[in-house]
Amino acid sequence: MEPPERSPNPVPRRRNRFGLFPLRYFHSPISSLLENSGFLRALSDDSEAQLFNSGLVSRNGGGNRNGEVAISIGGVSGREGEGAYVAGGGDVEGGGGDGNRGGEDYVAGGGNRGGGDWGGGGDVAGGGGLGNGSNRESVDGDNNNNGSRRSNSGIQRYDVQRMARWIEQILPFSLLLLVVFIRQHLQGFFSTIWITAFLFKSNEIVRKQTALKGERKMAVLIFYFVVFILHVMGIYWFHSKEDIYYPLFMVPPKEIPPFWHAIFIILVNDTMVRQVAMAIKLILLMYYRNGRGHNFRRQGQMLTLVEYTLLLYRALLPTPVWYRFFLNMEYGSIFSSLVTGLYITFKLTTSVEKFKSFYAAFKALSMKEVHYGCHATSEEVNAAGDLCAICQEKMHSPILLQCKHIFCEDCVSEWFERERTCPLCRALVRPADLKSFGDGSTSLFFRIF
Repeated sequence: MEPPERSPNPVPRRRNRFGLFPLRYFHSPISSLLENSGFLRALSDDSEAQLFNSGLVSRNGGGNRNGEVAISIGGVSGREGEGAYVAGGGDVEGGGGDGNRGGEDYVAGGGNRGGGDWGGGGDVAGGGGLGNGSNRESVDGDNNNNGSRRSNSGIQRYDVQRMARWIEQILPFSLLLLVVFIRQHLQGFFSTIWITAFLFKSNEIVRKQTALKGERKMAVLIFYFVVFILHVMGIYWFHSKEDIYYPLFMVPPKEIPPFWHAIFIILVNDTMVRQVAMAIKLILLMYYRNGRGHNFRRQGQMLTLVEYTLLLYRALLPTPVWYRFFLNMEYGSIFSSLVTGLYITFKLTTSVEKFKSFYAAFKALSMKEVHYGCHATSEEVNAAGDLCAICQEKMHSPILLQCKHIFCEDCVSEWFERERTCPLCRALVRPADLKSFGDGSTSLFFRIF
């Protein structure tokens, strides 16, 4: 029996410079993106049918014999076997000739295949006569492993593409819902984007002014202070009809707010409170504008105290809004009281850590001596050399660290705002205690609950 001729691979169609037609990007954006990036190969209907026929994907999800057609012609003893032609997937066992005669097996498809003394997982496996059994088993094992890897890779790509097509089906409707939702809350969206962008820019301004130290200009600090305060007043004036300022005084809103309106009230108040805290930090920078040494360390402690006070207040700020939202008698008095009690318990538990941090920052402010060293004597300064290794200038208010290195208090205080080790020997000097906000930074994470 003559072996069937294998059809040559079809010549792929030439695509445009982007690899896919523009209409395909519009119709199937995710699949097209994955295919164009090389993560997935284009899967047409014909190639999908090939996956089913090759056994990589089962149509019926049954056993090893699903969807296969096997034709087996075995020879008799003493005569040459005519071989077998097998098409399909799964475990197919085809016959060859007898033990003394060799046959020819033509196998097409996927899965684990074997025939007589001859087995293999390649596309075409054939042989005649007897051979080395161990070598055949080794080749069979390698072919089976390679075939298994190809099968798993094909199945994974098929699953990813199915998922991409499912997402593409629900994507248009989801985008329509998003557009309608934005249109219904258009004013809130623009206000949230504006105050968030202004907050990030204000944080950058305060950090830059803090880093300038003695080079700060009083006129610039006053200008930024006025801008920050006017911005806060303008936002609350613009939303004056919505009564969003009640939670600032820990007073619940008059009416039960809808869910998204409650989120908006919390976001606006949380952002505006941080804006006011930045204005207070600018006042501190005005006060310590020409400070050096001890004053610079004091400035860092004051900035840290302001930030931890702000964090404690922000932790409690959403409480009145959610208290009013959960205490909705329409759901039943027992259910509303239970949910409200659970929320208040959760809020008090999470606020304990904020209070501990605030107390630690306040306690650090009362410490007159630095906790990472002590003031150096004139003899110690002369012995170490009257030159600071950080600023390369004559030492001012020198500080002797625990590792016996001496630096200016101004320089080493700024250093320990970011590090915990000695600038020279890298010995651990500053303990891992309270995080410092002496650089003027403000936490940018929103607190919703």
